[in-house]
Amino acid sequence: MDDCLIVGGGVVGLSLAYELAGHGQRVRVLERGQPGQEASWAGAGILPPGHFRTATDPYEALSGLSFELHGQWAEQLRAQTGVDTGYRRSGAIYVARTPEEVDLLRGAAAHWRAREVACEDVSPARLAELEPALAVGTILAALYVPDECQLRNPWHLRALVLGCQRRGVTIETGVGVDAFELSGGRAKRVVTPLGPRPAESFCLCGGAWTHSLLARLGVEVAMRPVRGQIALLRTSPPTLSRIVNEGRRYLVPRADGRVLVGSTEEEVGFDKRTTSAGIAGLLEFAIGLAPALAHAELERGWAGLRPGTVDGLPYLGRVPTIDNAFVAAGHARAGLGLSPGTAVVMSQLIRGEPLAVPLDLFRIPRS
Repeated sequence: MDDCLIVGGGVVGLSLAYELAGHGQRVRVLERGQPGQEASWAGAGILPPGHFRTATDPYEALSGLSFELHGQWAEQLRAQTGVDTGYRRSGAIYVARTPEEVDLLRGAAAHWRAREVACEDVSPARLAELEPALAVGTILAALYVPDECQLRNPWHLRALVLGCQRRGVTIETGVGVDAFELSGGRAKRVVTPLGPRPAESFCLCGGAWTHSLLARLGVEVAMRPVRGQIALLRTSPPTLSRIVNEGRRYLVPRADGRVLVGSTEEEVGFDKRTTSAGIAGLLEFAIGLAPALAHAELERGWAGLRPGTVDGLPYLGRVPTIDNAFVAAGHARAGLGLSPGTAVVMSQLIRGEPLAVPLDLFRIPRS
């Protein structure tokens, strides 16, 4: 029998499987499609900086822990699997082009400095030196955050799958969960089209689909899919060196000259289509910020469904009334960024160890 059965093979489920297996647990992952092919694959791989030591609340602590772990995991996964995850410290420019954005940027700078995250106010001349392709004349204020990192989502997920397999994790693809069999306040097994799968413990990591999984256990949570569209441009030679953030939108340059432009936030149900309006809006944003991108090749566009919650916080913890069932979902835009910290803390909870981050803020359910 497996020690832990994880429902959902996205970045959170795979990271948890990898971490649990590293502690000697027998782990099985059930994925109704292919591992890492939903929201995890669709993101841009931005890793905002943070410090676990200076965090002032559990979310900041989870974010800081994750940021510190990402570099360690990238080295570890490369040593174990030979796969380069694309992890690098590229740095980021944060820009404001409206008075409202300037106020938000000043607030962000104060927040980072209070937590000992390096950030530098950037003059127009300095900005033109750092990123000559930006339309400096349209930018009212800018910050340089040198420690922001990035990785390439598909590469990272490929490494996680291989890392899990190296540690003995069983990954079943194309296998959904039809029901849970319960007895005495505990889950005994899940029912699948291929037969029952028993385990000592269970964790639901199904992203935007976790709402329906929890409903089968009699638990209602406020979670919904949020579509994010991304456009991929190809430039030669490379146009940008650093991540550029404006509000919730971004340009993420890869070392090979590609630039990810993202992203939309649309509540359209489980509709993963790209739309002409969505991609056009992203291209308008990109060209307005970096005019040279008007000459870039539009390589492709795609969309993913992020698991959103009302308060923007993930659900992490034990499922009410079921002693051996847990949930780790609802990370919205931050699933990849928060995945290693989530894996460590949920592994500690499942194994009955002291928690690096308290989970009361993320409890299930909450209003």
